[in-house]
Amino acid sequence: MNSERRNVALLTACQAMLLTNNSTLIAINGLAGLALAANRSLATLPVTCWVLGAAVATMRASLHMKRVGRRRGLTLGTLWGFAGALICAGAIWLQSFWLLCFGALVFGVYNAYGQYYRFAAADAASVQFRPTAISLVLAGGLIGGVLGPTTSRLTVELLPQRFLGAYLALTLFLLVTVALLRFIRIPDPSAAEQQAAGRPLSEIARQPKYLVAVAGAAIGYSVMNFLMTSTPIAMGICGHPYGAAAFVISSHVVGMYLPSFFTGGLIRRFGSLRVMFAGALLNVVCVAIALSGIEIAQFWFALVVLGVGWNFLFIGATTLLTETYRPEERAKAQGANDSAIFVMMALSSFSSGLIVTNLGWNSVNYAALPLVAIIMAAIAWLALRNRRQRSAAV
Repeated sequence: MNSERRNVALLTACQAMLLTNNSTLIAINGLAGLALAANRSLATLPVTCWVLGAAVATMRASLHMKRVGRRRGLTLGTLWGFAGALICAGAIWLQSFWLLCFGALVFGVYNAYGQYYRFAAADAASVQFRPTAISLVLAGGLIGGVLGPTTSRLTVELLPQRFLGAYLALTLFLLVTVALLRFIRIPDPSAAEQQAAGRPLSEIARQPKYLVAVAGAAIGYSVMNFLMTSTPIAMGICGHPYGAAAFVISSHVVGMYLPSFFTGGLIRRFGSLRVMFAGALLNVVCVAIALSGIEIAQFWFALVVLGVGWNFLFIGATTLLTETYRPEERAKAQGANDSAIFVMMALSSFSSGLIVTNLGWNSVNYAALPLVAIIMAAIAWLALRNRRQRSAAV
């Protein structure tokens, strides 16, 4: 196995561990928050803090890895995960809502570093292999989509304090991640690469392609997070058991990552913009299904479609983004992109809890539509602009 494919395989396994932990947190954080919060409108605040931790750390994580290299940087990020998981477990033991929020904030730093697995694969891949490398790394989330909710179901009641066992289980997957990262072989940046600055971020960000790539990733992630975060709470309000909510989240995460085995091929054949537009259309289909009723099957079908839509939008946007910067600019270009994603996710997760607990599940779905319309319009605009430029060149 050549080094390019070996690194992709290892990063895929790291992504699987990341998504195992993330999907476990998604399944339990809102419910743990609901159990501990004095005001149930704050139920999703731990989820929001998890996203905020990533938002605050993501640019620093990118610049840190430019200095020390991918392997050392990603390993340090995993250590933040250990700290966050143990703080969350302590919060459950002490029945402290605000300590739970702080633990989730710390764990979010690990998530910030983990989001660069896809870029680490892209940076080390040839131009032709790059869409496939990104897709295959994200496909690791398929394992996490099954393993995470399954772990939460088995551990949520394992110890006397509900949720304590689930938070402690996160540390096992973090240990596996540390072991896997020891075998990554991505060269550390040279002194020249560390010093090179490239164009200012403001100049990079003025590119229409960069703007649409960032908007596609940020809006696609925020809509997905907005609907997904409120789903376990909505299902609980509708009287469905926790096991059903965990199954729906598990299926949703499978929907997010199973298409990764062929999304790279679709991008090579049809282009990033067409794949992104298809993802946005699937978001509209998801909302239509969700508004059709509140049976478990409707929650399940809507969340699976939402996952596939996210996959097309996110991988398409990530591939598009890699076409907008030079090697010496990747740290700030990637960092700004992921900062935008996490800021949007923080807003969506917090507002999701407020809306679902005060206005209901249907209102959550209606609120998602304007964002979907914005990204569809942006993709169409860039596609038309590109067509006009090609026509003018002829």
